[in-house]
Amino acid sequence: MKHCCYSRRAGCAAAISAKKAGADVTIIERTDMLLGLGNVGGIMRNNGRYTATEESICLGAKELFNITDKVSRHVDIDFPGHKHASLYDVTIIEPEVKRLLKEMDINIKLISRATDVIKDNNKITGIILADNTIVSGDIFIETTGSTGPMGNCLKYGNGCSMCILRCASFGPRVSISCRAGIEDILGQRSDGSYGAFSGSCKLCKNSLSKEVRQKLDNEGMAILSIPEEDIKLDKLKLKVCQQYALKDFAENLILLDTGHAKLMTPFYPLDKLRKINGLENARYIDPYAGSIGNSVRYLSIAPRNNSMKVIGLDNLLCAGEKSGLFVGHTEAIVTGSLAGHNSVRLFLGMPLLKLPRNLASGDIIAYSNEQIQTEEGRKKRFTFSGSLYFERMKELGLYTIDKNIIENKIKKINLYNIYDIKLV
Repeated sequence: MKHCCYSRRAGCAAAISAKKAGADVTIIERTDMLLGLGNVGGIMRNNGRYTATEESICLGAKELFNITDKVSRHVDIDFPGHKHASLYDVTIIEPEVKRLLKEMDINIKLISRATDVIKDNNKITGIILADNTIVSGDIFIETTGSTGPMGNCLKYGNGCSMCILRCASFGPRVSISCRAGIEDILGQRSDGSYGAFSGSCKLCKNSLSKEVRQKLDNEGMAILSIPEEDIKLDKLKLKVCQQYALKDFAENLILLDTGHAKLMTPFYPLDKLRKINGLENARYIDPYAGSIGNSVRYLSIAPRNNSMKVIGLDNLLCAGEKSGLFVGHTEAIVTGSLAGHNSVRLFLGMPLLKLPRNLASGDIIAYSNEQIQTEEGRKKRFTFSGSLYFERMKELGLYTIDKNIIENKIKKINLYNIYDIKLV
């Protein structure tokens, strides 16, 4: 039984849960690093993500959360609109994950860009790589994300921003589901245009003033006032991360310490950035074109059911941004872990697991799937950490930071450590 996953945050989670369920797993990664945008993210456990993290740990998907906890530079910090956040170090997360996967005997194929599929009726039998080699498998899990290729960033954004995904160097992302004949769903902005800008940039910490660096090192964040003439409230509408589309983020520059200095805005002109006290020598490191733009996301979503299986194909599942208008690493791990576990169930002909809606993890998967069916829903974004879905969590009583409550709930529905069960 051979399973193929595509590396990103969700792909690594899927690989882990599929391996624990008994599959022989191969990860196909287009670039030279795993995790994708997980290499520039850094924010965990903020707001409802704390609940979802502890749900996943109780379900048995603990490995990636253990790593992000281990490499967190700051824990239990508050910043505008967000409480009890952990900030993991993006400069060391990827080797930690790679070591874990290798210890689990998961095969990793780096610099291996998928370009097409081989099909037999509604079944994918192989993936064609850019060098014309073929990777065969019984079950496939697509976590290619929804960002790029460069043409999309040009068409729907401000051009290639030279982001961590490095399409110019490693080739464009290809939608596996689309190559297999399933039409992609495109997310929209409030004005009806497609896609949304990634919501943050990275500054080199050494380019910041000593005072700003010390504040980041000691407190995990720094809040710097923006000159009144440079405040642009309309810019908030461009962001993927609507949980950060708050007035505080328009009137101030908010920096978080994730190893680099995470600048919580999609892009910011460098000449204006350097007008701010402490940022006179500031320099972007991701994306390098952070002066004028950022990567554009939500342009390649596969239709799927609540077990993460792609509708219209017999042996393809999906997770992460490929599976919906999700924002964040926690959301990617939640969906990836379910997809990986269900991939083995699918191979064995077992009923696929659906997480119940009395769990935040189950509700967000189902709710986002309902919303994406409508034009208005395709303009929304779903994350445990804020905005629309976090408000829903609180209204439904799904938000808690009490680990005992979460553990007891999952034990009561007989799903405790379900992802640790070896099915074959």
